[in-house]
Amino acid sequence: MSIDKSSPSSPKASKGAQANMQWGGRFAAGPAAIMNEINASISFDQALWRQDIRGSLAHAAMLCKVGIISADDLKAIEGGLAGIAAEIEQGTFPFSDALEDIHMNIEARLSERIGEAGKRLHTARSRNDQVATDFRLWVRDAIDGVVAQTESLMATLAKRALENASQPMPGFTHLQIAQPVTFGHHLLAYVEMLGRDRSRLLDGRRRLNQSPLGSAALAGTSFPIDRHMTAQALGFDGPTRNSLDAVSDRDFALEFLGALSIQAMHLSRLAEEIVQWTSTPFNFASLSDAFTTGSSIMPQKRNPDAAELVRGKTGRITGDFIALLTVMKGLPLAYAKDSQEDKEPVFDAVRAITLSLAAMDGMVADITPNRERMREMAGAAFATATDLADWLVRELKVPFRTAHHVTGQLVAMAEKRDVALEQLPLEDMRTVEPRIHQGIYSVLDVDSSLASRTSFGGTAPENVRCAAQEWLARLNQA
Repeated sequence: MSIDKSSPSSPKASKGAQANMQWGGRFAAGPAAIMNEINASISFDQALWRQDIRGSLAHAAMLCKVGIISADDLKAIEGGLAGIAAEIEQGTFPFSDALEDIHMNIEARLSERIGEAGKRLHTARSRNDQVATDFRLWVRDAIDGVVAQTESLMATLAKRALENASQPMPGFTHLQIAQPVTFGHHLLAYVEMLGRDRSRLLDGRRRLNQSPLGSAALAGTSFPIDRHMTAQALGFDGPTRNSLDAVSDRDFALEFLGALSIQAMHLSRLAEEIVQWTSTPFNFASLSDAFTTGSSIMPQKRNPDAAELVRGKTGRITGDFIALLTVMKGLPLAYAKDSQEDKEPVFDAVRAITLSLAAMDGMVADITPNRERMREMAGAAFATATDLADWLVRELKVPFRTAHHVTGQLVAMAEKRDVALEQLPLEDMRTVEPRIHQGIYSVLDVDSSLASRTSFGGTAPENVRCAAQEWLARLNQA
């Protein structure tokens, strides 16, 4: 069978012929069908098309400035790439598996549209530095989006914390009631966690913000290019300093996935607490129909599926991190095709974290605390016992370890009588410690306990109000 090789898009051209055109005549025969399937990445890396066009525009402008291509070529390239962007936006772009990836698809289409000028675009670059640049741009854009969502969730949590600055709830250790805290204080704990998540993302963004463009395949190029110009045009802080490192490492993507894994873990912890709070035994809070589902067989059920799915997506995101870490662990310098496996885990993790952040933001805004139940349980299980011990130290100058022992005896007494600490008669308390006086009762109720926790970062309602307001002010400036 004769093959018309006049154009990669010719109706008579085979997929193998299209691929051979890109390899410049090195291969006489087309690849096996299975080779096409395992080699092609266009099914997923077409997500990089915006970044690929941005990088090509910057590269073309630089080539023109240093005299490698003409002004007419630059104009044609810019017009051709604008037309390709419009085709992709409109869904009419002819993506081809035979052209392997988004870079070769766009380049081939550009040559179809503008002829020889399109073939000059790849001067002084390789797909190796091209994909490294595109991927950094994509990850940088993704970080900006995740940071914005994180800040939105932090603001929602801080607003709810301000509303609930004095709402008592039990604080737990070992999932056993420990001491009273406020619901606002509890919510602000997650603001702090998410604040560190945001910091990790922004810190990683600063590290990735170096441009690989112009590193070429692995050794740089002999053309008199200006890498600083392209780096500036693409919003990078500067060009990468070593061409081997620039094209081969994906630590910027790993750092991103690592940060997302930690953030997903934080979201999962909050999701787990929402599941607990909305369960019948806890009954601390409820979610509306907007964030719950029913049962196919039990009509009374209201299931916190949104929270459970956020919790579940943590496995996906952590798995994506481990997948890419495993891909990269054995690769010698410089580029190897294994690195093509870098994008799908990142794309998947971003989809999962984006959905999780949106769902959590909605649930936090939606959740309604059961104030009476929270208050009741805040004082349960002798939760103010530590306040009693602190009072003994403060008022009677008892060493804390002795105060701890005395308090333990009083708790045992109350437990045996099935009463709360504040219900123990003064004369009975004095059988354990004769110096105890009426003032002890001022620290045994929940509100007094909360009000006393005024140390920096403590749960006192005024602390919580100030902390929530400070976070809201900081986030408004972000």
